Amino acid sequence: MEYVSTRGGTRAVDFEGALFAGYAPDGGLFMPQRIPSLDRDTLRRWSSLSYPELVKELCSLFVPAKLVPRNALSELIDRAFSRFRHKNVVHLSRLKDGLNILELWHGVTYAFKDLSLSCTGQFLQYFLEKKQKHVSILVGTSGDTGSSAIESVRGQKNVDIFVLLPKGFCTQIQELQMTTVIEDNVHVFAAHGNSDEIDEPIKELFADVDFAGKYHLMSLNSINWSRIMVQIAHYFYAYFQCTPSLDTTPLPMVEIVVPTGGGGNITAGCIAQKMGLPIRLITVVNSNDIIHRTVQHGDFSLAESVKTTLASAMDIQEPYNVERILWLLSGSDSCLIKTLMEQFNISKRLKLPEDLHRKLSKTLGSCSASDQDIVGAMQRCWEENQYLLCPHSAVAAHYHYSQPHSFICFSFLSSIPRCCLAPASAAKFQDALLRAGLVPQIPPEITALTAMETRSTPLERGQDWAQVLRGQIEAVAQQW
Repeated sequence: MEYVSTRGGTRAVDFEGALFAGYAPDGGLFMPQRIPSLDRDTLRRWSSLSYPELVKELCSLFVPAKLVPRNALSELIDRAFSRFRHKNVVHLSRLKDGLNILELWHGVTYAFKDLSLSCTGQFLQYFLEKKQKHVSILVGTSGDTGSSAIESVRGQKNVDIFVLLPKGFCTQIQELQMTTVIEDNVHVFAAHGNSDEIDEPIKELFADVDFAGKYHLMSLNSINWSRIMVQIAHYFYAYFQCTPSLDTTPLPMVEIVVPTGGGGNITAGCIAQKMGLPIRLITVVNSNDIIHRTVQHGDFSLAESVKTTLASAMDIQEPYNVERILWLLSGSDSCLIKTLMEQFNISKRLKLPEDLHRKLSKTLGSCSASDQDIVGAMQRCWEENQYLLCPHSAVAAHYHYSQPHSFICFSFLSSIPRCCLAPASAAKFQDALLRAGLVPQIPPEITALTAMETRSTPLERGQDWAQVLRGQIEAVAQQW
């Protein structure tokens, strides 16, 4: 299994090469050269597996045994999930009105990114220890990625992590989960800008090939293929939990609703679909609706500004993983993707070719939710189930409440099971709960954050953020 850039301008790399890369040298994103196809017998065999076992099976398709022996891969994944609070790692809550919530947030930071990043952290350590190598991880976060990335590598001697958070755009808890980690290898920057603005200096540093190479720069954002790979398991697990039977022909369909920000999770769903999993995918967004407009109208264009919403981790205007989805749907046409993305990078506006838009709208449904919609879904879910949703999960629940989950088949009404992915615990979003008139339920480990020492470096408007980061990375590297 080799990995190629979506823009076709760089040589193929193996899994290790993709793991340690940020963007590909040509500005694209790494994708597997070939997507494995699964038959009915494999799906039936996998249907009884636990979530960790599914992750192992899926990773073994994308990570050759000669690179990571199967027993070692299994041990790494077991170690990754050892700190999760739920015995099943993830959990499906079956609520009233057919609302199925797949809780992906039982990791250390109460967010779904713990699932992929805990595994990615273990993969990194495996290769770093073998090569006696040191890396500098550079991460921008809209809320949850930063803390999950920090937890995956904190205290590791051969890793330094540099995290940029958008000051005032994260919740207090999200920010504290980053700034209270006082470890020598953790460096947090509080930038006075939004999520898209903090991506700019990160892109600039990765584009400086000499600098990136000298300091072994890499990313743990969802530009990293390893994160996408692990997240494919969400869809198989959701399908097996919700499908009524695997004995019918064709296999029954399950609809999976995916709260979407940078697009990494929905990309994983598209790959699962490509592998043969019979799922219908719905990407749901907040008022920052570029993905919704792209699916509905082929309009991949920036709005005038990022809108601040209750679902803050999804306040993103440039969902970079859309490039991976378009590459997948174009039949791996890297020349087309290079042309389209270069056009977008110049003008920040792109009208998809008609054929590509048709394929996208066939692959994905979409929906956007206002803050009022989010509050309404949170309130209804509590009233009917005494179940608290985070605002991001509520975006998915809003779709469920507003859309009938049935279709006409051979002149009779048939119901399709639906599963809503829940990316974070409601405990991290107290302000949103209070806005909905609900009472937060705060775990003691989150309450304890407010009394802990914090540490971060401010990045003010007017500063050259990229230059500040360069200086910090160079200074830290002198201590290696």
